[in-house]
Amino acid sequence: MANTPEPLTTEAAQVVSETDLGAAKLLEPSALWLEPYQWVSVAMLVLIAIMLWKKVPSLVTGGLDNKIAEIKAQLDEAKALRAEAEKLRDEYTAKIANAEKDAEAMMENARHEADAILEKAEADSKALVERRKKMAEDKISAAERDAVDEVRATAAAAAAAASRKLIAEKHDAEADRKLADEVIAEL
Repeated sequence: MANTPEPLTTEAAQVVSETDLGAAKLLEPSALWLEPYQWVSVAMLVLIAIMLWKKVPSLVTGGLDNKIAEIKAQLDEAKALRAEAEKLRDEYTAKIANAEKDAEAMMENARHEADAILEKAEADSKALVERRKKMAEDKISAAERDAVDEVRATAAAAAAAASRKLIAEKHDAEADRKLADEVIAEL
């Protein structure tokens, strides 16, 4: 048996067990009556016990809980921001709709005012033309009256001058006395 391995022994091993691997037998080390897989299990139990004693799971869960709380707060904040953004969007949509209605109403009002101004301007211009026509007619009438008055005054002045001249030519002191006596007698 040239290929058969030699049994291994360690100084720490007090008990050596044999394992049958087919044709060859291997010796596995053991200490304090425990096999290697049992030592791994004991080490894991000790590690878990130390972790429990140092409260590592509560630290881990506390950290996870804090992280969960932060994420939840961020989600709540995001929901609040989204709700606020939607509210602002709806508000501005309503404002835009109102602004469009107001603009349309203002345009309609401006059209009505422009029409009213045009109608008033037409009426005012007609009234102005009528007033100016009447003023022109009044000026013409006044000029005619002034001309007639001037002609009358000129005629009266000419008649008075002619009367004076005639009276002066045909009327003497005797006629004046006679006329004065008649006027006095009538009184």
